[in-house]
Amino acid sequence: MENTEDVAGEVAATPAVEKKKCKLWVKITCIVLAAVIGVIAVLGITFACVWSDEISSVRSFTKLRNRKDSNQEGAVYMMRVKGGFYFDDFLAQGGASSDKQLINFITNHITRGLIDVSIGETDIGCSSFTAVTPSGDIIFARNYDFAKTNVCLTFTDPGDGRHKSFSTVDLNYIGMDINKDVEGLMNQITCLAAPYVPLDGMNDAGVSCGIYMSYQGGDGEEGTVATNQNDAAKQNITSTTMLRLVLDYADNVDEAVELIKKYNLHDSANTSFHYMVADATGKSAILEWLPADGGTDATDNDGTARELVVTYNTDEMYNDLRASDAFKYQWVTNFIVNGQDSYYTDNEAKPGYGRYEHIYDRLRATNGVVTDERAAMQILSEVGQRTFNGGGGCTVHSAVFNLTKKTVLWVPNENYDDENAYFTYSFATDVITPNPVYAMFL
Repeated sequence: MENTEDVAGEVAATPAVEKKKCKLWVKITCIVLAAVIGVIAVLGITFACVWSDEISSVRSFTKLRNRKDSNQEGAVYMMRVKGGFYFDDFLAQGGASSDKQLINFITNHITRGLIDVSIGETDIGCSSFTAVTPSGDIIFARNYDFAKTNVCLTFTDPGDGRHKSFSTVDLNYIGMDINKDVEGLMNQITCLAAPYVPLDGMNDAGVSCGIYMSYQGGDGEEGTVATNQNDAAKQNITSTTMLRLVLDYADNVDEAVELIKKYNLHDSANTSFHYMVADATGKSAILEWLPADGGTDATDNDGTARELVVTYNTDEMYNDLRASDAFKYQWVTNFIVNGQDSYYTDNEAKPGYGRYEHIYDRLRATNGVVTDERAAMQILSEVGQRTFNGGGGCTVHSAVFNLTKKTVLWVPNENYDDENAYFTYSFATDVITPNPVYAMFL
């Protein structure tokens, strides 16, 4: 009898035991799930905190204008870059003396090693000039001549004593396929490198800068030799990061020149460049790197032997070119300006000389005065690669910067007659506006 009761008691107790076990497993499962969710939440918060600027920048990446392959026209994008994009850290580490070093820095700091970035070679033409309107506004105009490519209008506002800026970036330069749209998260993350490769732009102090191939070394466009300074007392910087340096830190032309003097220039993409910088006072300068002991284009084949030479718009070389009472306009294309008559054998050896002369003739006729931004754009249109001197090339974009009002008039791929192709930007409103021609300039 006792055995029966014991067995019955054990049988009766079994459901209760199982119930307790079930509750225990539920509790353990809940604890584990809560821990996993907690870890994921912490990782998510950490990721969001670490990548918050990058996430915001990528989310702002927007297409403004579609591709048009029949016209050799790439797409136009825009991106508002959040934060300081580690440029202070880049300078603090000593900059970079090669594209490879720049790529390593970008990969480690911006894409966190997850995405490789490449910097491609390019073969660009380009033209620029300064002018003044009847009301006294200072104008800086620029054509970027290359080939079909996608571009990104890049806006930065890093704070911490650095200037807000607008710049144009050729996305081919950071490895984006020129024959495809920039699609997919990985490509858009790669475009976070855009602030490091501007080709022209303006900051909120009214300082504008452009970069142009100078085709130095060998024989004109053949055998181009990159500048590769090696003063041990100076830090190093590459071509496009030098332009970023100006946009972020310079209040005027003089400050831009002093900043640049502190660095060894290491030209990117295995070629040579020179620059033009201008400010809202009307002062401008062309910055070139020439052999310290003289020489000619045919003998300028040692990129380490070059030193910075600055030609200001007030220099004596312009006395015989402009009327004495003319606005101190300045212009540049793709050959060395300073000492050009001794550097080149003749005018035919100067890359871009025809465009240089055309711009000069147009500015000389009006003493450097242009009616407004559209009049400056008209001059740019006349030296566009599709039409100038028989055509055969492509002008990727044209930009007219009003350094006084701090506005931009921008048009892609020589669409000068299409009002729907224009964009404007104003630092006062911080708005990029499509189809603005009638509202702002007519």
